[in-house]
Amino acid sequence: MADVLRLRELGPDDEAEFRAGHRAMLADGFTFGLGLRPGTAWADYLVELADTRAGRNLREGMVPATFLVADVGGRIVGRISIRHRLNEALLDEGGHLGYGVLPAYRRRGHATAILRAGLGLARGLGIPSALVTCDEDNTGSRKVIESCGGVLESVRPGGPALRRYRVPTWSPVSAPDRSTRARPAPG
Repeated sequence: MADVLRLRELGPDDEAEFRAGHRAMLADGFTFGLGLRPGTAWADYLVELADTRAGRNLREGMVPATFLVADVGGRIVGRISIRHRLNEALLDEGGHLGYGVLPAYRRRGHATAILRAGLGLARGLGIPSALVTCDEDNTGSRKVIESCGGVLESVRPGGPALRRYRVPTWSPVSAPDRSTRARPAPG
């Protein structure tokens, strides 16, 4: 049986693997470690993530958000950020959920599993319909969102154009299947 994808909080032992993933994604122009700045001590970063989840000490323009990594067989394969509510900027561009899969783990169904699990967690936060966005030219992400029940709401012009989807947080297509288990750490 294949290893099951689970969502979990970062821990003290994840630093080297997570920072390596962060560097790999920066090379693609994607911020993997949200809020991770050069020189930030790992313990301080973990406190910042916990504070953001609880809505404490938020930097200007930030909203409470749950940041989880996707783990398969003890390896970090991706991540998701679930914003508990939207501000004007997130309503316009960022949406409720942002996810990414590390380059070495792409094209294995992890993005779909991550989004499905994240949608279930968003439902638990009282979000009945999540706004999820992707760049117009990101065919992979578009297919993932649509396979999870996403309905195109609009396309915003720009460079590149932004596709905005509404995705029900609990439906037959967004419900975790047998190969996907979301296990957020308590908190």
